Amino acid sequence: MTRRPLEILDQALNRNPVIVSLKGGREIRGILQGYDVHMNLVLDKAEEEVEGSLQSFGTLIIRGDNVIYISPSVD
Repeated sequence: MTRRPLEILDQALNRNPVIVSLKGGREIRGILQGYDVHMNLVLDKAEEEVEGSLQSFGTLIIRGDNVIYISPSVD
């Protein structure tokens, strides 16, 4: 039985960090706190590496139409 994409996201909720790739080449890493059917995301402890330094955002809301993909973070 194949799993549906939203079921896979349910498994990532409040667990290990995920990487969210956005339009414009940005990648944000954080703990997935919630999402909806439009792929609007809420990330906690969100951070982005910019020119070699880490920029922290805390809690971040990402609009779904900017999301290219979501992947488990590899530490």
